[in-house]
Amino acid sequence: MRLFAMLLIALALGPWWSADAQGGTITLIAPGGIRAPIEQLIPGFERQTGYHVAATFGSGLGTKAQVVRGDAFDVPIVQPPCPDVPASGNVVADSATTLALVRVGVAVPKGAPKPDISTPAAVARTLLAAKSIAYPGPAGGAAAGVTFEATLHKLGVYDQLQPKITRAQGGAAAMALAAKGQVEIGVTFLSEMLDAGIDVVGPLPAEIAPPTTLVGFVSTHAKDPAAAKALLAYLSAPDAAAVYRAHGMEPGGKPPARIADICDQP
Repeated sequence: MRLFAMLLIALALGPWWSADAQGGTITLIAPGGIRAPIEQLIPGFERQTGYHVAATFGSGLGTKAQVVRGDAFDVPIVQPPCPDVPASGNVVADSATTLALVRVGVAVPKGAPKPDISTPAAVARTLLAAKSIAYPGPAGGAAAGVTFEATLHKLGVYDQLQPKITRAQGGAAAMALAAKGQVEIGVTFLSEMLDAGIDVVGPLPAEIAPPTTLVGFVSTHAKDPAAAKALLAYLSAPDAAAVYRAHGMEPGGKPPARIADICDQP
């Protein structure tokens, strides 16, 4: 009986066992907004399975472009709107799994007074009163920058703020400017606010800066589809939820009812 039970376990874990013996590598691509939790989760997956995960992080728009043109990888993580991703045929559409939601937030140099961002009107007053603001440049595909510029337009302050804005090369660069005191306000995803030289004020109100969803897929080009599926399951498991929350994200952790429910989001 015990031998039979062990056999069942071996069969269930077959793909992971074979990877351990082969020393297989799984490739993952993702936007920078989910980098910190993914890098924290990968070692546990590697220890459990024997796989090596090679992860590459870029901009949100850049990652989607890689998927659509059919670059070789095993697990892509993208953000809405993404109807062109399943339409490309380069992902297994029914493998879509929401991993986490991340919000755009505000940071200030460490020790500086925290401004009021509790309402859209308060955010507008805070931004207009600030002498300098940095955020990731949307031209490079940074989703936080795209969201924040949409926020500025919603608030009707985009043109007024142009003389005091610095568009940085990514969220980390925007936070570095705030940490050094080179700008009064830094804006990016909460998950990218890792610099020890800043204080996090909090997220912008959802009505002017809706959360960004991060959704993972198994690629149709995956060398080992079972391995890719195992990684995606690990990244969306209940144990991963605490890691996402620790990085200022809300865990998703389940497939959407329909792929359109995710990829057609604005």
